[in-house]
Amino acid sequence: MTTAVQKAQTVQQNNETNTPPATQAVPRVCLVTGGTGGIGTEICKRLARAGHVVATTYRNEEKAKAWKAQLAAEGYTLHIYKCDVADFEDSQRAVKAIVADLGPITVLVNSAGITRDTTLRKMSHDQWREVISNNLDSVFNITRPVLDYMLENNFGRIVNISSINGQKGQFGQANYSAAKAGMHGFTKALAQEVAKKGITVNTVSPGYIDTDMIQGVPEPIRLGIMSQIPVGRFGKPEDVAHVVSFLVEEGSGFITGANIATNGGHFMD
Repeated sequence: MTTAVQKAQTVQQNNETNTPPATQAVPRVCLVTGGTGGIGTEICKRLARAGHVVATTYRNEEKAKAWKAQLAAEGYTLHIYKCDVADFEDSQRAVKAIVADLGPITVLVNSAGITRDTTLRKMSHDQWREVISNNLDSVFNITRPVLDYMLENNFGRIVNISSINGQKGQFGQANYSAAKAGMHGFTKALAQEVAKKGITVNTVSPGYIDTDMIQGVPEPIRLGIMSQIPVGRFGKPEDVAHVVSFLVEEGSGFITGANIATNGGHFMD
């Protein structure tokens, strides 16, 4: 039976435009949580262009099927799996299904996340828990079962998508900022545990990225935010995908426990 990786190798050989970097020896099975979002979509596309087999999770089936069809029309073959990443048992089930269909996962990008913004004085316990569960608990829920396969293969790349607001905080985002800061604490601890096993764990912290969320902000506020960014523009999802693609390469094995700010100089630590 031809595996998903073998199919990807064939595509890699036959399509010159999809030739991966010289440092990439073989296609990998990649799981990108939150892959149907603005940043997640570009990460999925970038990894697919590098010849990898890419899967993502979803909760909204109608949206996910439309997303998959749209990307198929653009020439991308992506795999979607229903999963509530805030639920540990559901995450385990989804990981097992992906491995059964595609093979062991050796690249994981934790990109799923939500916001429920309000000041702490007005924040309900549900608003706190929902953000922590979806943004931080999800990192444990997915990474824990995936890690076993990485350890068996003596290779793995884990990239956690945090945020500039996990570095500097943000008014009205105590829940989100706490979750995103916690992601990098997780990164640093796990990186030390698995470094000798050929597994790297890193964080990418995007700044303000030009997605539907930013475009929904009133123009005067949007321009005010942009004026604070030294490079003079909002980031693009492609900017984040570029960093992720670099970190998952085999040649990036000496980079682990790092937090790479991708914010145009908006915050420098």
